[in-house]
Amino acid sequence: MIHPKTRELVQSPQDKKIILLVLDGLGGLPHPQTGLTELETARLPNLHRLAARSSGGRMLVVEPGVTPGSGPAHLALFGYHPYEVEFGRGALEALGSEFELEPGDLAARANYATIDERGIVLDRRAARPSDEENRRLCGKLAEGLKARFHDAQVFILPGKEHRFTVVFRGPSLDAALNDNDPQREGRPLLDVLPERPEAEHAATVVGRFLDRAFEVLVDEPKANGMLLRGFSGLPRVVPFGERYGLRAGAIAAYPMYRGVARLVGMTVLGSPKSFEEEVAFLEARYGELDFFFVHFKHTDTAGHSGDFAEKVQQLETVDAVIPRFEALGPEVLIVTGDHSTPCIHKEHSWHPVPTILRSPLALWRGDAKFTERGLMAGDLGVFHATDLMPLALAHASRLSKFGA
Repeated sequence: MIHPKTRELVQSPQDKKIILLVLDGLGGLPHPQTGLTELETARLPNLHRLAARSSGGRMLVVEPGVTPGSGPAHLALFGYHPYEVEFGRGALEALGSEFELEPGDLAARANYATIDERGIVLDRRAARPSDEENRRLCGKLAEGLKARFHDAQVFILPGKEHRFTVVFRGPSLDAALNDNDPQREGRPLLDVLPERPEAEHAATVVGRFLDRAFEVLVDEPKANGMLLRGFSGLPRVVPFGERYGLRAGAIAAYPMYRGVARLVGMTVLGSPKSFEEEVAFLEARYGELDFFFVHFKHTDTAGHSGDFAEKVQQLETVDAVIPRFEALGPEVLIVTGDHSTPCIHKEHSWHPVPTILRSPLALWRGDAKFTERGLMAGDLGVFHATDLMPLALAHASRLSKFGA
């Protein structure tokens, strides 16, 4: 995390811009048949060219052996140590949906799911409904709860595919609750229980909500239940602009990532529906701000599905767009991930994430490649994610000298 003394070195905004491109779930592991990772398999001429003219290394997101969730991982990228900011993914999803979360609110990330008559989870993503179907389901749920649920005010916020957000508003809604998600298909739903006495009322409210919600969804062929995760309220953090002297904007198609950006005080630039729209937003708004966070989701989705070929294809999709980022002429262009999601693992992992930082002040290796093994000898070595922002500021000449 940036030290208070380092913060004192931050200079006033200058005309030197920073772009942080985050490929969700970027890192991988060797395919059992080829011995090559997803990055080593993909055709990435632009990213390899960029790596050969960038400072490079591998980024440790939390600490050795610790697998990060996406929310804490993005906080670390932005320079906030995830151990020191207490929050759950629910608050980030709500903020990313442009919902005005209030102190005392309780938010949870939700998945529509397919549940059998015994309470066993058959499909944690309810066959991935379309965004339009998601909106229909959320409308049905919200309408059905009006007449059936009175313990607290409830807001149902549509998301993408199977994802949505539930916000509870009322007194004494402590967030110390476990998820009802068993994390694996073929397992029974878990009861939502309090983790401390102060959360007993919240557990009762959420339990009654789930009972009513399952009644409303009982006739749905796929999305007949839900999984709730990441119960949380609204945390307090030092705003990004105050920490770094940057006017910052966030561009992301998925609400959770817009949420973590809003949490730290970034300006969210619209609600793009695709990566093409994200890049177009960046190009259109580039003259307005100093720092841009751009998020790409599909590498992580392919990793969770275990679809090696799809992850390779998504990496190649990003590679084809890299010249458009370069054409904007940022002083610093960073390409990294928030964590690794190897296809052979199908989950987030603890492996360090390949990272490149291109600037006129970069110490580069001409033989570097944008791969896990191709950056092992880079000048950044294995560094902590919370060091990324000070490095970006230094490369943009936005840190003054320490001492005489």
